[in-house]
Amino acid sequence: MEFNAYSMLVDFMWAGIFLFIAKILREKIRVLQSLFVPVSLLAGFIGLALGQNGFGVMQFSSQFGSYAGLLIIAVFVSIGLRGFNFSSGGWKTNFDRIGSYYCYRNIGWAFQYAVPIIFSMVVLRIFAPELNTAFGMLIPAGFQGGHGTAAALGQTLGNLGWEDATDLAMTSATVGILTGIFGGIALIKIGTTKNYTKYVKDFSQLPDDMRTGLIDEGHRPVLGDETVSPMAIDPLAWHLLLILIPTGAGYLLTNAIQDATGLGVPSFSVGFLAAILFHFLLKGIKADKYVDNRIISRMGSCATDFLVFFGVASIKIPVVIQYAVPFGLLMLFGILWVVFHFTVIGPRLLKQEWFERGIYVYGYSTGVTAIGMALLRIVDPENKSCTLDDAAIVTPIESVIEIFALAAVPVACVQGNWIAAVVPILIYLAALLIVPVVFKWWHTHPHAVWDETK
Repeated sequence: MEFNAYSMLVDFMWAGIFLFIAKILREKIRVLQSLFVPVSLLAGFIGLALGQNGFGVMQFSSQFGSYAGLLIIAVFVSIGLRGFNFSSGGWKTNFDRIGSYYCYRNIGWAFQYAVPIIFSMVVLRIFAPELNTAFGMLIPAGFQGGHGTAAALGQTLGNLGWEDATDLAMTSATVGILTGIFGGIALIKIGTTKNYTKYVKDFSQLPDDMRTGLIDEGHRPVLGDETVSPMAIDPLAWHLLLILIPTGAGYLLTNAIQDATGLGVPSFSVGFLAAILFHFLLKGIKADKYVDNRIISRMGSCATDFLVFFGVASIKIPVVIQYAVPFGLLMLFGILWVVFHFTVIGPRLLKQEWFERGIYVYGYSTGVTAIGMALLRIVDPENKSCTLDDAAIVTPIESVIEIFALAAVPVACVQGNWIAAVVPILIYLAALLIVPVVFKWWHTHPHAVWDETK
């Protein structure tokens, strides 16, 4: 079917239907309330089950899998329009917060790009001596990269002679997503019982509106103020155009940069920077006082709900049995790492709101940014931890490094030069561990209880 504006309308109609059904289910089913399953996440699974990737009861358009990439630009634009969110602690506090966050995220990245390759060549080859030397790349392709990276890497490795790479990489991405969703919810439930979360406490003590998602009359917060007269332009239309301008500009600039340099920079980071510039332009012409950040924030949250839905509903789940033993062990290795990274390294490196900032990285590191955002919304629905702000700042730097890694590491591995491929990454990993020592970012677990009498 040819993709056009009307097929896009039908896709969003189905999204609305599934979100509506999921909202009703969240209101009525206690287990969904106790797990704090977001409506968008639940709707995504319904769409996955009923769509062409599931039972085929209904059909989305051929382009419905690309909506998440568009919506994520709008999400970060809504953050950028509010300007940089620096804490009151001054320059040193912000440097420490962003610097430790960068090191934490990239420790996870570097480990995934190097250690699974070593694990595959040293351990997994005991079970499968003929294992391809790039087998360990399935972890960063599926967990760190997601289905998009998995497809690209699979095609590259397929062109280099490993035809099974695409199916395995896509399966790895699926395992990563499931790890992110169910593992993340489990970790959040544990975190609330141990009082690790700052904005959401014990599940049993949460008010009914947080469980059911329904706010009683008399307790409903104000969405925002009408900053412009409807006689001139509708206030929602005014705020929507403020979102659309940098969102479109970010997309066009991303394509221009890629055409000029050949580098694939993330469009949501470019959109964020475009929104920052637009924010200062509005301040320069004194139009910023007619921007209600509450409305901008709600529009960003609205885009997030649809982003999560389309991201989950477009998952493809290939089944690969041929590599069952080594593949299963590799997936277990990857799962253990992301859990260790969050539960052990996170609280000792992310001092400020470590659980909220760490759970986003956990979801991001298991394949889909949307999952990280969904988990973050459970524990920090208002982004008070500045997690998304810092993510938009550090992602462009990470992307440059990842572009070179994706270009060089798979080729070197297929050619048998896996040691040469992982050594530079291991050096980078060592630097990421040392830098926090220099700046005194390492610390004891913020919730550790010491018995000083012993």
